[in-house]
Amino acid sequence: MSLKDLLDASTDNSLSGQKWQILRQSIIKRLLSTGNATIAELGSELQSSVPTVTKAVNELLAEGYVVDMGKITNSGGRRPSLYSINPTCAYFLGIEVGRTSMSIGLQNIKSEFVSLELGTSFILENTQESLLELCALINSFIEDSLVDKNMIIGACINLSGRINSMEGFSYNFFFSENRPLTEIISDQLGLPVRLENDTRAMAFGEYREGVVDGEQNIIYVNYSWGVAIGIITDGKLYYGKSGYSGEFGHSTILDNGILCQCGKLGCLETEISGWSLVNQFKEAIKEGKQSKIVLDENSSSLQHHAIIAGALNLEDNLCVELVSRQSEKMGRYLSIILNIFNPDLLVIGGDFSLLGDYTLLPIQSALKKYSLGLVNRDVKLKKSSLGRRAGVIGACCVVKEKMLSSLINN
Repeated sequence: MSLKDLLDASTDNSLSGQKWQILRQSIIKRLLSTGNATIAELGSELQSSVPTVTKAVNELLAEGYVVDMGKITNSGGRRPSLYSINPTCAYFLGIEVGRTSMSIGLQNIKSEFVSLELGTSFILENTQESLLELCALINSFIEDSLVDKNMIIGACINLSGRINSMEGFSYNFFFSENRPLTEIISDQLGLPVRLENDTRAMAFGEYREGVVDGEQNIIYVNYSWGVAIGIITDGKLYYGKSGYSGEFGHSTILDNGILCQCGKLGCLETEISGWSLVNQFKEAIKEGKQSKIVLDENSSSLQHHAIIAGALNLEDNLCVELVSRQSEKMGRYLSIILNIFNPDLLVIGGDFSLLGDYTLLPIQSALKKYSLGLVNRDVKLKKSSLGRRAGVIGACCVVKEKMLSSLINN
């Protein structure tokens, strides 16, 4: 049986029926939140008798929500059995949609991938045809995974730009119909669907399964084709009133007269981003500087990857120089974020994080130079540990948190 069934309200509306359902849900909540337990431990923590808990656990075993992990050793007497959540009782689907590719993964209830595809070719366009192709690719992935769709609790789809997760709208892609995008995709997939901003999902993935080590106030920087930040305060994602927080790259703080892709002049991204790196590289070549890298003019959105690879794999002088210069500027403007938020942890993610010290050292140096000393002393700087899986992992974490919140947070 799927965990969906246990999350639904009990069909027995009597007081005893409702209490029984609450006990069953409480056992699942305990196993989800803190791990394996014996009958005695469950009875003590849930303030219920051993016979009652035994009956409930036996039901959950028969229904497939719980598994018996075997006997554990003790100091004497009968050895008790240890019980755990059944990893196959629920699955969560995460989809990261980029400009020229998409990644998709299916995790079980224990956050283990049972199927994962990174970098599948897909051209993101604001058209009905592009949306239908996206849904077809997702349905094909589910079919190939051999997991029963009825066991999938829900899906989360990450898109860049302005996302209203609460209402299910994207204001950059697929907004032609006058109804939530989540409803449209849900009809195509036959699953509950949540929409999330890509950077915010990455931040949550890093918080749940990445480099975060107990920190509760975190700034995650998605330093890629564009630039954005994800904000976590007191262990929770910060959305802002309508879900548009984190558009750091579109802060109009530069007096350079350069037109940003958003239509405004002087945004941070005009000098610090993947697309600005491409422009800087082309200008340097025009000025007569030499490089081992030759850009593919037919794949403009992939060109910054070529420059990053040139710095990382070829130690190309021009690539290293441009990346280091940009990263120093990034650190300077991130110092503003540190001074405002005073976070525990600053995580550098996205394509530029793959460069390691080529990116981190200039950022760290600039942070020390431009942020307040007391603030800089408080913050840790780390590189994302999830790499290109951050978006998919984050999407799975978001949908798990959303779908199970009624059970876990009660």
